[in-house]
Amino acid sequence: MHPMLNIAVRAARNAGQVVVKAFSQPENIEVIQKGSNDFVTNVDRDAEAAIIHTIKKSYPEHSIVAEESGEIAGTNPDYQWIIDPLDGTTNLVKGIPHFAVSIALRVKGKTEQAVVYDPIRDELFTATRGSGAQLNGYRIRVGKAKELSGTILATGFPFKQKHHIEPYLKMFQSMFIECADIRRAGSAALDLAYVAAGRVDGFWEIGLKPWDTAAGELLAKEAGAIVTDFIGGHNYENSGNIVVANPRVLKEMLGKIRENLPESLAK
Repeated sequence: MHPMLNIAVRAARNAGQVVVKAFSQPENIEVIQKGSNDFVTNVDRDAEAAIIHTIKKSYPEHSIVAEESGEIAGTNPDYQWIIDPLDGTTNLVKGIPHFAVSIALRVKGKTEQAVVYDPIRDELFTATRGSGAQLNGYRIRVGKAKELSGTILATGFPFKQKHHIEPYLKMFQSMFIECADIRRAGSAALDLAYVAAGRVDGFWEIGLKPWDTAAGELLAKEAGAIVTDFIGGHNYENSGNIVVANPRVLKEMLGKIRENLPESLAK
């Protein structure tokens, strides 16, 4: 294992311990509303602190972008860690055991290392650019579906951007008619990891943030998936609009999305 991936795994496991302890003691979870339908808890902040401490202990010169702390400058800006300490906060608050820690490392702008850790199931998804993706040390690959028919897709509702609900529902309907079924579980990081592991055949969502997707994107790519924005380009990090699947399924998903794509989401 690459030494920097090793540190990412250690940081994810440390954060996972914080999250699992909180999940077993829900009376100690404190919820604060950040924005419309957007919540943060003391667990997010404690888990993030555990990650930052672990990374800075080994690499004090590296910079960090974290969901709750924002940007923490380092003396070596070539190395940037992108952290989501708890992807699926609402699930945690509601007692639904589906959430993850997401950590990615970018070197000179390219994502090189990725960890998505599900502490409830003790499932550790890892990837190093050019070396494939693993689940608990075993190689994983994207599903082999040759068409949209018969697939299981994953998605996320635009709950923070409800003004996009009409085009989103048109996309949903168009794909639902063709595929076998669709899942909406509440953690984009795990949705991407599940595409990488072949558990779901494709994923799309509107308006995600870089910390939601940075690690899962590398996992999916290293497992053989293609990652694009809604018009098949590479602007998903800026737009937050992402589509992920194997090449054949992706082509059909993009076709369904384009049929229902307003100008506001065509980027």
